[in-house]
Amino acid sequence: MSRRVKRPLAKSRGSGSERPKDALSKGVRSKRTRPEGRGAAERFGGERGQGVRPGRPPRAATSRDTLPFIEPPAKPEPAPLPTKVQTVAVTADEANMRVDRFLEARFPGLSFSHIQRIVRKGELRVNGKRADSKDRLDEGDKVRIPPLKLDTPKAATHLSEAETKIHDELRKMVLFEDADVMVLNKPAGLAVQGGSGLSRHIDGMLEVMRDAKGQRPRLVHRLDRETAGCLLVAKTRFAATALTGAFRHRSARKIYWALVAGVPKPKQGRISTYLAKEENEEDSIMRIAAHGDEGASHAVTYYAVVETSAQKLAWVSLKPVTGRTHQLRAHMAHINHAIVGDPKYFNKENWQLPGGLQKRLHLLARRIVIPHPRGGVIDVSAPLPPHMLQSWNLLGLEADRFDPIENAPEE
Repeated sequence: MSRRVKRPLAKSRGSGSERPKDALSKGVRSKRTRPEGRGAAERFGGERGQGVRPGRPPRAATSRDTLPFIEPPAKPEPAPLPTKVQTVAVTADEANMRVDRFLEARFPGLSFSHIQRIVRKGELRVNGKRADSKDRLDEGDKVRIPPLKLDTPKAATHLSEAETKIHDELRKMVLFEDADVMVLNKPAGLAVQGGSGLSRHIDGMLEVMRDAKGQRPRLVHRLDRETAGCLLVAKTRFAATALTGAFRHRSARKIYWALVAGVPKPKQGRISTYLAKEENEEDSIMRIAAHGDEGASHAVTYYAVVETSAQKLAWVSLKPVTGRTHQLRAHMAHINHAIVGDPKYFNKENWQLPGGLQKRLHLLARRIVIPHPRGGVIDVSAPLPPHMLQSWNLLGLEADRFDPIENAPEE
């Protein structure tokens, strides 16, 4: 297992000392382009350039003044449903797609339950072998497809009263939207995908947003149920492929805000561990593991203290380099500064929650920056959710304070 926290990366240029305290509370947002010829330590604590202040309403860099208009490619007509067994070849455009997404793209309107059923029964095969819905396809793979039954898609104009309410609820969550992409402000407590005992989740709610051809918006990443903030959704198959690739190649940049117990020292640093899932009778958590342990994956997080409250609480900005399950929650608990309200990882004994603060997870997916599928950059920020805004107000924290994580390395 690697060291818990490496030495701080924020140093004043040429001094070798820690960055002055007032540098964390003053200034403007840093440049988003990585300066050439500078090391990670300088980038984390070096110069700052002009930019948009975090407290202002988020602006997506995909607006008309920054993105050239590109005529979207004509959408091919959906393939007719096979009435008998057929075998098709995976095209270059379909390479690296999951099996379930491949079927959904080839046959818009095919229900999720029907896809899962034919996969579970082994009726769909790839290169003659049974396939799992999460398996990814390679160009040239031969996919055996059984006879399919299409569920008639519901047009947006024929939504039921209950579906209309869901549609309106989703519309209120939208932070940014264009023809290819939506960024939703997911509320804390609403699950992203279904699971045991869950009947209400974002993935299911997106069913009411199917277009005229039956295609529905697709999730390209996830957030924990109790985490609020920016959730990226692809509206087209083209966008889903591009955005999924951006996450896979780590060209997506995510910034989180959290309220933690105590004040981390040093105030800026890097957490590098291995994480592995540990199952128990009631639930599962991510534990700190050693290199080589079964199921262990390397996880790296940069953190920076933005502001403190009486040395008992700290507002921390976090930049995950990897995207492991519960990574930020497990990492902050690992350095003995667990996130306030975390039911899984907050294990500090005899620790009393300050009066007025709600016992809910204080973690926000604050900002996402990712290349747009058609050029330019999507850059969207989410506001503090109600329970965190209440805590910020009670503690006197200034939500528009300069965020030092802006200069953290990208690797």
